Amino acid sequence: MKLGVLTSSRADYGIYLPLLQKIKNDSFFELELIAFGTHMSRSHGYTLSDIEKEGYNCIHKISSLISNDDEESISSSYGLTVLKFADFWSKNMYDLVFCLGDRYEMSAAVQAGIPFGVKFAHLHGGETTLGAIDNVYRHQITLASVLHFASTDVFKQRIIEITGSSKNVFSVGSLSLNNIKSFVPVEKQIFFDTYTIPNEKFALVTFHPETVSLNDNVHYAKIMKDSLEIISVKMFVIITMPNADTQGSIYREAIKNLKNEFPNRFLLIENFGKNNYFSAMYYAEILIGNTSSGILEAASFGKYVVNVGDRQKGRAQSANVLNCDFDQPAIIAAVTEVFNKGSFQGENIYYKDGVSDSIVKIIKKHL
Repeated sequence: MKLGVLTSSRADYGIYLPLLQKIKNDSFFELELIAFGTHMSRSHGYTLSDIEKEGYNCIHKISSLISNDDEESISSSYGLTVLKFADFWSKNMYDLVFCLGDRYEMSAAVQAGIPFGVKFAHLHGGETTLGAIDNVYRHQITLASVLHFASTDVFKQRIIEITGSSKNVFSVGSLSLNNIKSFVPVEKQIFFDTYTIPNEKFALVTFHPETVSLNDNVHYAKIMKDSLEIISVKMFVIITMPNADTQGSIYREAIKNLKNEFPNRFLLIENFGKNNYFSAMYYAEILIGNTSSGILEAASFGKYVVNVGDRQKGRAQSANVLNCDFDQPAIIAAVTEVFNKGSFQGENIYYKDGVSDSIVKIIKKHL
């Protein structure tokens, strides 16, 4: 069976990894990766180089990302991605193509495949993020897909509602948590030395723009900056940089200003890679921001999360998540509350055993 895997960013590639490793070692499959989006961007860490190190037999490379991040540029990037993939799908055929999540680049690649009858298998469909236009892209991808792997039963039901059919819709858990119980972090001192992290407690932070509230992002970025400045007095702060979203540069500029003003209190990371990112989460005292990782994965590491604003609003949450508005006193109060809680002892609603095994079995049975 010839499988294609669409990967547009460090985030989706890290989630795919357990499945890619399993498929790569199964002679039943012929695997080809299709890398595009921020993988090809030097300003976002050129993560294509990480993919190339894994020794895949075939990696297609498609460049379509425009460097600016205003509304016109994002829309133009979408259109350019459609054009590039129209050419790609006309020349490449697969039995099934995996797509994941809700990025606009992913939506564009999938939309271009509709006239060619490309069979898409979508992971993490049915989820809701009211503070991001990704919500629209995610549902577009769902409607264009023939096979669906939801992360919870709730999202499985949502996919059924969107598509009007329960055919080929499966609740398998979050792929990123595959084998999480056997995860071994990088040895602490090696990890700290590698990234020059001081021997103290630290917060792991990721902020992305709220792409539904474009007029508020300048204000939100300032609140983020002022809040992190206060937090950095009590603990070191590691920030993973924003994705290539509309107005993401506003947050990047604020974050870089923080680093310039307080060089010894902040570490900025463009791309950790999955193992180092999970290690950072393992050793972190707290997670702060508005990234899906805090919702999907942090509970499995016993971490509390301060989820800020509306970007993740509507997404099912485990009991480790405390939500607050984009308001400096509210953020500081939530961080203080979480800091005093210790480790989270509850369950992760996104965890199920053997996700990659389940997906492979379903593919072999139904296709």
